[in-house]
Amino acid sequence: MECVQETNKARCTRIYEPCARKHKYCECLHYHRKKDELPACFFTAEYEKTYDGSINDFLQMRGGSV
Repeated sequence: MECVQETNKARCTRIYEPCARKHKYCECLHYHRKKDELPACFFTAEYEKTYDGSINDFLQMRGGSV
């Protein structure tokens, strides 16, 4: 499957520059999975600004308990 980076740009909320995996979702998912994190596109822009990709942060954002 070919990576469609141009299409991914509309969905990507990653604000960190430079990010070698930006708009390359396959690479991004694998990278964050190894670190027990979620990629930026799982978070709102406000939460992405914290640079905390933890699952706990995601659950807090969603109103869940940690």
